[in-house]
Amino acid sequence: MRRFLAIVKILLIITVVVFVIFRVGDKANLDVKKDFPFFSTEEYASQYIYVFDRETGDVIYEKNPQSKTYPASLTKIMTTMVALEHIDDLSTIAPIDTETQSEMFANNASMAGFNAGESVTYRDLLYGTMLPSGAEAANSLAIHVAGSEEGFVQMMNDKAVELGLNSTHFTNPEGLHNKDQYTTASDMGKLLDYALNNEHFKAIFTKETFLTTSTTHHPDGILLKSTVLTSLNKDEQNGFEIIGGKSGTMDEAGQSWATLGLVDGREYISIVMGAPLEDISHPDNKQIADTLKLYTKIKSSEL
Repeated sequence: MRRFLAIVKILLIITVVVFVIFRVGDKANLDVKKDFPFFSTEEYASQYIYVFDRETGDVIYEKNPQSKTYPASLTKIMTTMVALEHIDDLSTIAPIDTETQSEMFANNASMAGFNAGESVTYRDLLYGTMLPSGAEAANSLAIHVAGSEEGFVQMMNDKAVELGLNSTHFTNPEGLHNKDQYTTASDMGKLLDYALNNEHFKAIFTKETFLTTSTTHHPDGILLKSTVLTSLNKDEQNGFEIIGGKSGTMDEAGQSWATLGLVDGREYISIVMGAPLEDISHPDNKQIADTLKLYTKIKSSEL
């Protein structure tokens, strides 16, 4: 009995010590996981993860895959896919919509760099939507394809229903925060897997840079760069290669990456969402670290 009481007393003391450390850490602005790593049990910073083999459909790793979260600019995967399925000729002129361009600029959304009214093509808009995550490109696609943003959003939601994305709902084509715009890591993985079967989508998704059409506003075109592929260091990809991706970053959504990777010639999709974001002006890129760690473990079969 004495031994039992002694053990209980020790456990109580440990509990109090842990509580004090975390409370003091908060007040002293300490990073408890960094300064006291033995208290850290999370292997990945991202709160929602879904990784699977495209060929077999086997889920390799998951973490809260069916929990709802905000998609931020991963929304543009659906925007691009829906647009592609309703465009007959990618070379057709589709000017930048003036009203939504001004609205996106006012909301400090990420932009591709097109000017209001600029006579670009559908192809330019598609690459502008995916590579630099241009909100003005995404909204211009919506306007030209459906006649209105509202009509296009309905098409996005209809597609979500068709694909069985039961925990996904959209309110806009560019991904700006809205409490009623949500998805899950598993739904996003299913969407990306479907989209990659479209050859035009896959070409866009896996492109590192793209030069847009010459216009009066930009005679030399605009060099668009993938926010994912240009952020990667080849030396960090040992035994695997990330060949395509889409990023999403927002205060409410955190940091997210949807990527396509090759490991021993096999295609894998990795969705990491909700990595904590303390300062959007100086992101710590925890979603990148998680993505690299996941592919590394696929290679070494440690998942």
